[in-house]
Amino acid sequence: MGETGQMMLLLIRAYLRQMVFVPAVPIRVFFLLAAILLYGTTGFLYFELPQNPDLSWSDGLWYSVVTMTTVGYGDFFPKSSAGRFFIGAPLMVLGIGLLGYTLSVVAAALITAKNKEIRGMNAFQLKQHLVIFNYAGLTKVDGLLSELRRDPVFGRHTGVILVDSDLEELPQELAELGVHYVRGNPTRDETLTRAGIDTAAHAVILSRRSGDPNAETLNVSIALAIEARSRKINTVVECFDPATEELLRKAGADRIVCISRFDSHFVSQELLNPGTQEVMDELLSNAAGQQIYITPVTLSGVSTFSDLADACGSLGHIAVGLRRAGKSMLNIGRTFPLQTGDLAITIGPARLGPVVLK
Repeated sequence: MGETGQMMLLLIRAYLRQMVFVPAVPIRVFFLLAAILLYGTTGFLYFELPQNPDLSWSDGLWYSVVTMTTVGYGDFFPKSSAGRFFIGAPLMVLGIGLLGYTLSVVAAALITAKNKEIRGMNAFQLKQHLVIFNYAGLTKVDGLLSELRRDPVFGRHTGVILVDSDLEELPQELAELGVHYVRGNPTRDETLTRAGIDTAAHAVILSRRSGDPNAETLNVSIALAIEARSRKINTVVECFDPATEELLRKAGADRIVCISRFDSHFVSQELLNPGTQEVMDELLSNAAGQQIYITPVTLSGVSTFSDLADACGSLGHIAVGLRRAGKSMLNIGRTFPLQTGDLAITIGPARLGPVVLK
């Protein structure tokens, strides 16, 4: 016999050993259950049928089931001594043992599955979901999700997956919010695949620690890995160092939020214009009050900013400016002409649909 034949023989032996001689636990439980039910059904009919010719196979099976589960309805029971001691008693003992064994197997499987889930060992196949990279603390992640789920664009039922390489277990608070967890290197294809990055709609890359150059480098690497897999995904990256912004743009990030830049703006404005923080907090938070929205504008002819302001006013919003070619224009003149592709910057109580100007 050649080497190929020996290899095939070894594979066949391994298969038989694994699947036949040492079957999996669910298979063993199934065969044990079937054997005990068959023993009880045939034995019950064998000993009791002479005394009760009206008994059927379904009656014997029913008796075996209610006896094994210790329910004991009493509608069928062995009247002969042989039926009681050779069928009834063994069914009770074996039934209780098998039931306990089955419950222990099911409980162990559920516990194992839950542990795998909270430890980030599972793979997910969601669609149009959000993937959050880097666990930056419970307060930050919880606050991010709270803001997003108050907006209809994101929706309360959008799936969320957290990806991190160091987090031991998913916090219970996030699990209760329906967050899934994938543990692994976020720059590796295997981790991105388990997070379903190819079918995700949004990705948010959080910064772990302020002032840590390694954290900034990691975020650039994650952005590169995401864009290499999917150009369609909307990627927002957080950074602390303004010098990292250019690298993130080259990596393909759609939007970049530089925290240190906003910190200096807020501190200086609060010094010069006390109360600015409260105003900005209301405008940027979806919790209550008025928010800033950027809304598409549909033109059917020549229109000016005055037409846009009137249309927004009729919808309960105040138009404060435009977004054009990636730049913001605020407090512009009412006769300023609009162009196709302009976005309206408005303040209002809820998100608008596209503003149509006739």
